[in-house]
Amino acid sequence: MPAISFQSVTKVYPTARGGPLRALDSVSFDIQEGEFFGLLGPNGAGKTTLISVLAGLTRPTSGRVAVRGHDVQADYAQARRQLGVVPQELVFDPFFNVREALQIQSGYFGVKNNGAWIDELLDSLGLADKADANMRQLSGGMKRRVLVAQALVHKPPVIVLDEPTAGVDVELRQTLWQFIARLNKQGHTVLLTTHYLEEAEALCGRIAMLKQGRVVALERTSELLRAASSNVLRFKLDGALPPEFENKARVTGRIVQLPAHDALEIEQYLAVIRRAGLRVDDVEIRKADLEDVFLDVMSEKSAAVREKMAAEILE
Repeated sequence: MPAISFQSVTKVYPTARGGPLRALDSVSFDIQEGEFFGLLGPNGAGKTTLISVLAGLTRPTSGRVAVRGHDVQADYAQARRQLGVVPQELVFDPFFNVREALQIQSGYFGVKNNGAWIDELLDSLGLADKADANMRQLSGGMKRRVLVAQALVHKPPVIVLDEPTAGVDVELRQTLWQFIARLNKQGHTVLLTTHYLEEAEALCGRIAMLKQGRVVALERTSELLRAASSNVLRFKLDGALPPEFENKARVTGRIVQLPAHDALEIEQYLAVIRRAGLRVDDVEIRKADLEDVFLDVMSEKSAAVREKMAAEILE
């Protein structure tokens, strides 16, 4: 029995203008017990909508979602007890201190006398010295830690992390991932959404990618990397990026990175740059990473661009 099962999940929202907005379009996949699973996609791809359906906060237009065999609509209470959800938004009650917030959250799930587990959460997430501090006094990063602790206070077998490290410092990321990795090794299933693709590459054994509400990739992380371009051409560029590169390049300041399947494609790139009269520095070739895979999967025009450049170089 899967830890999480999405079966043909579709969500359609009415809009004031034009036709309906299809946020999810027949999404189907299972997450097995004990997996560390990544859900990736650009903004607006449907990731948060899918998690809202999973948590029972949004009713799907059609399809079914189950958590460890419990339907999230027909058997909401049992399904929700299996889940610990860390939301994107910093939601907190300003009238209680950290320990009180965790005790109240425990009560929502009928959990009593769990002081030892609350102490362990506080210690593991670097909150021990903030236990008696009012939630209003905490920084954004500390509030994020409390949200994680609240999601875990009832020891859920399935942990859902929706952008848990967005806007937080390096120390929190390291603390959080060490703790979550330990829970995963103990048998907890983890579903992660993140825009930090290096985190997903390091942590997730399997990944689904969403685009416009549809699953466009679903594979083990190692297989996605193996199927990617074998190399990436990286260089610093002075001047405007040639238009041939606009839909496939990763650009950070002067640094340009382009997927390179073979030596011929590298020469095609450099030929385009020479014809444009541009200067490049610090040219190097590296192995592809998950961000390269992600951009390639999301780019509908990548194949067309490669064909165009190949035709031009042969002229």
